[in-house]
Amino acid sequence: MPAPWPFTGREDELGLVRRSLTGVRRGLVVTGPAGRGKTRLVTEAVRGTDCARVTGTPGTRHLPFAAFAPLLPEPVTLHRALHLLSGARTLLVDDAHLLDDASAALVHQLAVQGRTRLLVVVTDGESVPAAVSRLWTGELLPRLALPPLPPEETARLLAAGGGRTLEPLTVNRLHRLCDGDLRLLRELLAAVREHGRLTRVPGTDTWAWRGPLPLTPIVRERATRLLDRARPEERETLDRLAFAEPLPPDPDALDRTALERLETEGLVLVDDLPRGPGSARPAGVPAIRLAHPLFGPVLRAAAGRLRARRSARAPEDHRPALDAESAELIHRIDRADVAAVPAPVGDWLVAQGAPVPAGYAALRARYARLRGELREAAAWAREGLRTAPADPSCRTELARADAESAGAAEPHRGPAADGDPYGAVRLGTPARAAGRLTGVFADHADALARGDGPALDRAAEELRRRGFLLFAAEAHAQAVRAHRDPLAARTSRTRAAALARRCQGARTPALAGLALGELTARQRQIVTLAAAGLSNRQIAERLTLSVRTVGNHLYGAYARLGAGDRGALPWLVEPPRPQPA
Repeated sequence: MPAPWPFTGREDELGLVRRSLTGVRRGLVVTGPAGRGKTRLVTEAVRGTDCARVTGTPGTRHLPFAAFAPLLPEPVTLHRALHLLSGARTLLVDDAHLLDDASAALVHQLAVQGRTRLLVVVTDGESVPAAVSRLWTGELLPRLALPPLPPEETARLLAAGGGRTLEPLTVNRLHRLCDGDLRLLRELLAAVREHGRLTRVPGTDTWAWRGPLPLTPIVRERATRLLDRARPEERETLDRLAFAEPLPPDPDALDRTALERLETEGLVLVDDLPRGPGSARPAGVPAIRLAHPLFGPVLRAAAGRLRARRSARAPEDHRPALDAESAELIHRIDRADVAAVPAPVGDWLVAQGAPVPAGYAALRARYARLRGELREAAAWAREGLRTAPADPSCRTELARADAESAGAAEPHRGPAADGDPYGAVRLGTPARAAGRLTGVFADHADALARGDGPALDRAAEELRRRGFLLFAAEAHAQAVRAHRDPLAARTSRTRAAALARRCQGARTPALAGLALGELTARQRQIVTLAAAGLSNRQIAERLTLSVRTVGNHLYGAYARLGAGDRGALPWLVEPPRPQPA
């Protein structure tokens, strides 16, 4: 069995689960789809505690108290079982949707009694015993619906999993294909590695995956419902949808009866939402698509080379849709709103290893940079340079992304003015931008000029809402120094650090010195020594700690700082000094 990956991300959810075991409420129900990481989360939460554990299994649902058999010495009644378990301080009930009725009733009565703290894990989409569902519907225990791991946390998980470092566009592709299923994420990554699909990105120490999905037995198993269709017209409809991606299919080419059956089974989704700006879908035509991002790649990989050549769209077919995506991105930048927006055609071209027009790649790089996604911006710029090595716009975007990742003091062109007036605001010299900015950027400059901490926080929240995560982090960081209230300053620092961690290694002057304030006193002490070059053993000897304790503190510090290893620590401890603007 492969070794488990380190527990990465989910710091907020982990803290919530742990607090549920010590606060007023007597536990928590954690729900989510299969593969979301529910069991790993609660296991980490109870690590090192005195916790009893039971697990529901499909083969014992007909046996009374089967799940609790390891904890009960003899066949018992519900009343007797409740008495025997009432002394348990903490009880973890995994796969509670598979509990037999007697075990489910026992869990419910333990919650009613309130003497035992309960952590109950339930998988969405499964039939759940009524006694278990009443835990949250009856408000006996609060419910945590575990959301998908966001892209930045997926990147951290893949990096922590060991092996080669993946470039951001490959991370994004894996994130989309897995749709929140972390077990599938691991399986896909293993398949890509084993089939030799990773190639070195020139000029970097990262690796990229381009081309088709490896159709391994595990991947085939995940797509059994697709590949084993008994009705030929259903398989034909699925294949037409798969080869239409990423463009909308021709509705007239689809079998309506087969389509209705596939929709009923949850294999196809029909989206009747109105057409948005820049959409390649004609007005009035519903968006018909496969229900899971993995379905299309699996069907295309299983079709065979001859059918794939016959069914695949020509590269020129994508140009109108690519132009529509570009128009939408430009429209959003002009509106100073760079919130995440789907751009499936560009993503699909990259995934297939097809040439990406340099102008489109530079635009995607700019959009990502404005969002604070600096590594992704650099990756898009390199993708454009692969097609046109001398393209000046891609070279410029690559230089800007690399500069902000390296902590360069010189700002770059802002999003809303000629020259660089907003860059002056980011450097802390708002007077140089007077009268040259509008909207939220002008609000940011004005708040900074007045030293108004609350106004800086309001500007930061508006920047965050509009998708400018790095700018929002910088505004919150400036608010830390402007606040007179220590509590308000601490809140601003926490928000700035949380946003900065989402900005893929951004190191800008406004963020200098911010990160260490998020650490505990012991973590700051250890990080400072590690940044000075001391090994874990040397730190342990100096502070009279165990080597394992030092390692645990460093691991916690890396999670808070958004750093992958010691390489980032010297900058965090001794950040570059801003130069006069």
